[in-house]
Amino acid sequence: MPGRTKSLDLELLRLARSPSSSGDIRVFFAREIMAPPTNTAPLPDLAAAPERADEIMLEGPHSRLDEFITLLKVMRDFLRGFRVLHFVGPCVTVFGSARIKAADPHYELARKMGGAIARLGFTVMTGGGPGIMEAANRGAKEVGGRSVGCNIKLPFEQAPNDYLDRCVKMHYFFVRKTLLIKYSYAFVVLPGGAGTLDELFEALTLIQTGKIKNFPIVIMGTDYWRELTGFLEKLARTGMISVRDLELIYATDSVEEAIEHIRAKTIEPFGLKRVVRRHLPWLGERGLDAVTS
Repeated sequence: MPGRTKSLDLELLRLARSPSSSGDIRVFFAREIMAPPTNTAPLPDLAAAPERADEIMLEGPHSRLDEFITLLKVMRDFLRGFRVLHFVGPCVTVFGSARIKAADPHYELARKMGGAIARLGFTVMTGGGPGIMEAANRGAKEVGGRSVGCNIKLPFEQAPNDYLDRCVKMHYFFVRKTLLIKYSYAFVVLPGGAGTLDELFEALTLIQTGKIKNFPIVIMGTDYWRELTGFLEKLARTGMISVRDLELIYATDSVEEAIEHIRAKTIEPFGLKRVVRRHLPWLGERGLDAVTS
């Protein structure tokens, strides 16, 4: 509304130059706030494509009814995730880029790591997409392990890969990120971009602040992450984080070392066992087969 904005600016300038303008300005603002706008923005499209869910929720306040409907949609996302992932067993979540191709050495590293995690008895969980996620899920399936994905509806990159026993599709990023952490006892981070960094620091912050247990975080692809690990060391040197916080991250390119670290920090301290939770088909619940030993 350029015309209205310009007239508002001129009126404020006139009032500001007036010797006794403070009361007038208060009245003026009250009049502007209380008066119905002459040209309202369209209501949010709550039936929009799922990939717009975050955009609609975060674009600002809506009507009470619209906010309540959004709340129900968020609850539906969580409920869908709980029903699917409750029965998959203890997980290790693998984070990494969706853009890495099968010819990339990091793809093969993620594939080997996925197989090793499955042999250890964990379910391999990823974001369910291509790239590093596909590689980890593929590795788990190739050794007869369990493989699940927590996907997000996006206009690009995030089609579910072909190596998933179960896949749940989320509308909201924060719900997806919560579920990727909720069911996992360790986190493996391979090369990735902004999303991978977000997931890494979410897990790190939750551990650092005691919101979740001291689950291990393993960074693989040490050359790729060299500047990041150096930056974390700088944070410790300058007192922005504790020196002990650096111990929360274990960096290696060795699958064997990574698996031994996960074993020592999870199975023994938390007394993990292979269990099969009873599911109720009449509630739409579906279990997963036990890991092939």
